[in-house]
Amino acid sequence: MRITPFLILLAVCIAHPPAAFAESVIANGATTDGTLLPVALEPGKSALRFVGRGDTADGAGPRCAWPGSAVTAHFNGTAINAKIRGNRNDRWLAIVDGKPGEAFSLQAESGDTPGSASADLLSGSAPANNQPVRVCRVGTRLVAIPVSASPYYLPEADGIVQQTGRSPKRADIAMFSGEEQGAQKQLVLAGCDPATGLLARMVEKASGVEIVSAAASSKLALNWLAQDKVHIAGTHLEDPKTGEYNLPYVRKAFPDGDFLVVTFARWEEGLVVAPGNPKRVRAIDDLARKNIRFVNREPGSGSRALLDKRLEKAGIDAHRILGYDRVVFGHLAVAYCVASHEADVCLATRSAAQTFGLDFIPLHSERYDLVMRRRTADLPAVKAFLDVLQRAALRRKLEALAGYDTSDTGVLVA
Repeated sequence: MRITPFLILLAVCIAHPPAAFAESVIANGATTDGTLLPVALEPGKSALRFVGRGDTADGAGPRCAWPGSAVTAHFNGTAINAKIRGNRNDRWLAIVDGKPGEAFSLQAESGDTPGSASADLLSGSAPANNQPVRVCRVGTRLVAIPVSASPYYLPEADGIVQQTGRSPKRADIAMFSGEEQGAQKQLVLAGCDPATGLLARMVEKASGVEIVSAAASSKLALNWLAQDKVHIAGTHLEDPKTGEYNLPYVRKAFPDGDFLVVTFARWEEGLVVAPGNPKRVRAIDDLARKNIRFVNREPGSGSRALLDKRLEKAGIDAHRILGYDRVVFGHLAVAYCVASHEADVCLATRSAAQTFGLDFIPLHSERYDLVMRRRTADLPAVKAFLDVLQRAALRRKLEALAGYDTSDTGVLVA
């Protein structure tokens, strides 16, 4: 007499509302020729039984309402697949022919199963564990971009840093959702221009393409682009020999000529001070005064290069400046230090000063360009991005809200 295998699905822990056993159990049934054939065992048939304390009021299937309730099934073959729908916190135990396996929890519905992913970190500094990140796909790469809370809002995030790898440039990410992130509708833009947020909102509104910003100095943004970690890099680097903006650095980063350069805008960069300029800061020379607290930008940024150039021209040793070695990433971040009274002065754009209602002393006019690979320009998302750059509404916003010169916005430079 042939004895068929016997399955017991035992409810170990049931959350409220109680879990429900789903419509079917699928077994791999053995046929006469030895192949495996899926066989559905449905509730109400003799092969599948519900035992123990439960709730049968739901027409979709009986609910296991108490630990110790179970579903049992006889099946043919060597494998069986049971689908249970209910609470993620429920704990179950599968027992086959009297041999229990390990207790397990219910998984989320297909497409929403959280998990982990290994990604390249786009950060100028090593993030700590539990750092919130956006996770995006650039080509075949998965990249994680650290995000920070504003003074009033929590950041949008796709997961958190679970563990940094052996390399500080990679990390394991605990994802909040297993859903596909819609890579065709995302662009990663690295740079430091505060006003790219205005561009990002217009692009998303016009085309549904989300611009995910990765904070980076100009040199770091170009490096990430060369490594295919971002779609677009923003840069405002002046060649000290020729005075030409960006192109000498771009040609060096991409000697094969695989690049396109489009102008975003021209901006003013200068000294940012508290309203009313209480410390009477007028020029670079004032930074060496003993009562002036300065906050600096990171090496590789256009602001740092401008500062060092002006200090050299004025014959001022950087170590005479209180706060020269204190580094903050980004124009808005460094201006916020002045707004929160953590520093008396910084070097940033006029737009950063306007954002926090600070006074601004202009020093220099610069051109901010957007750089991308030629092959990237053919992506539908990038075409939508470039289309918005040509719109008069964007120019009006940049002029009114950021104080930018938009006469060359959208112009192809190279």
